[in-house]
Amino acid sequence: MRILVVSDTHGDIYSLQQAVLQQPKAEVIIHLGDGASEASDLKFQYPNKAVLQVRGNCDWGSSLPIFGTQTIEGKRFFFTHGHAYHAKSGMLSLVMAARENHADVLLFGHTHLAVTDYENGLYIMNPGTLSGSGCGRKTYGIVDITPAGIVTNIMNLR
Repeated sequence: MRILVVSDTHGDIYSLQQAVLQQPKAEVIIHLGDGASEASDLKFQYPNKAVLQVRGNCDWGSSLPIFGTQTIEGKRFFFTHGHAYHAKSGMLSLVMAARENHADVLLFGHTHLAVTDYENGLYIMNPGTLSGSGCGRKTYGIVDITPAGIVTNIMNLR
């Protein structure tokens, strides 16, 4: 099972669509905020894919939740934009929230800096930004759930 993880599209629907096209095997798309309208558009464009999303700090007026949890292929995901957990000051609050929710995988955005890590049984990923704002690099993440375990990767948008 492949999961496409995106964040911080900031109106760049073209880059979001390119990421989806570059990962045709992805059955689930998780948008981590600051792009609520673009993520909503995906639900109509790709009705055969599950699209999960949360609200970012720039998603003004959105009624989306601040965080979400989802079990996929037996693995529990905790996902959030990150601003409510002070992601720009470090990952401690995010990791604590993920652990409180019994997550196997923590996904967050907000910082625009791509990272993938593993800490005491918890896979951690920030896919960076598809808009390229702040860092000049357009990135997204993929999470593969295989019989051997979980694999996370950061991908550059081509």
